[in-house]
Amino acid sequence: MNAADTQTPNVVRPSRLVAVVMGPLTKVLNPVMLKLAGRRHVMMAAQIRHVGRRSGRTYVTPAGARLTGDTFVIPLTFGNQSDWSRNVRAAGGCEIRLDGTEYRAVQPELADRDQAAPVLRAAFGPVERAMFRMLGIRQYLLLRRVDS
Repeated sequence: MNAADTQTPNVVRPSRLVAVVMGPLTKVLNPVMLKLAGRRHVMMAAQIRHVGRRSGRTYVTPAGARLTGDTFVIPLTFGNQSDWSRNVRAAGGCEIRLDGTEYRAVQPELADRDQAAPVLRAAFGPVERAMFRMLGIRQYLLLRRVDS
């Protein structure tokens, strides 16, 4: 982790489109996505298992995630202030269930589109990357896979 990561990050909020359209849908879609996320052959979503930074409780959150090499890349659709993102950064990692496989991920690092460009190109196709731009996603969470 570099020195910039130890400081409080600049607040990145979700785009207006995400806040207005997708925000209200999450209450309905998250329970459905949670049942599908992380399963084998369900590449659009992973289960992120993280520990609450205040409660100490374990949570599971569905999120788009891909693994390329030893790096997980997760688009921060709802910005860097979402509870799950803050929990993962505070704990220094999480467990990720992706395509039916459980992983341990550490060294969370926030990256903007330019910083994340190489892993974005390796992990997501051009249509997905265009969708991220359309949704106004400006930041990504990068984590390192730990061998079990």
